[in-house]
Amino acid sequence: MNKSLLLKSLRGRGFPKQVINAFSRVKREDFVLQSLRDRAYEDIALPIGHGQTISQPYTIGMMLDLLSLKKGQKVLEIGSGCGYVLALLSEIVGKKGEVFGVEIVESLADKSKINLQDYDVKVYNQNGAEGLGEHAPYDRILISAGCESVPDKVLEQLKEDGILVAPVGSRFEQTLTVMKRVKDNFKVIEEVPGFVFVRFV
Repeated sequence: MNKSLLLKSLRGRGFPKQVINAFSRVKREDFVLQSLRDRAYEDIALPIGHGQTISQPYTIGMMLDLLSLKKGQKVLEIGSGCGYVLALLSEIVGKKGEVFGVEIVESLADKSKINLQDYDVKVYNQNGAEGLGEHAPYDRILISAGCESVPDKVLEQLKEDGILVAPVGSRFEQTLTVMKRVKDNFKVIEEVPGFVFVRFV
């Protein structure tokens, strides 16, 4: 599959224009292993080393859609891997937005900084279970790894009316779970089952 076919497929699935435009502008081949560049636009997850993957475009599109992103927002991605989703987030929130990534695998964090040289994104090599308190609170938080539950420290870094999206469940299957902060309560507002992510480290 080439890029135009992938974009056609994503449009056919009804993703919003801002999500499609981000996929159109970001080169996925810049974020995959050199040996897999000819497969960059297949709608599948691909290995990026260290037991981690770059997620399937459809899955990423679903997460971006569920985040209900707006221009100028401050966004945190936990488990940012190769940096591809950070690039997409940066395109959507625009120049007035802020995008931060946390990746626990040092070599992946270092490589993603190289991948993201053309984007105004900051990547930190640290434990995602702690969130990223120094830049909190965030309008949106995305966890890009399967977890049994969302860490409390991460939830606390969400702004009032902020939205968090995370794949929650067992190691074999997770449900994309959308949570909204209403004062000090975190309400589940949507659940989309049937996903499998690498585990939260």
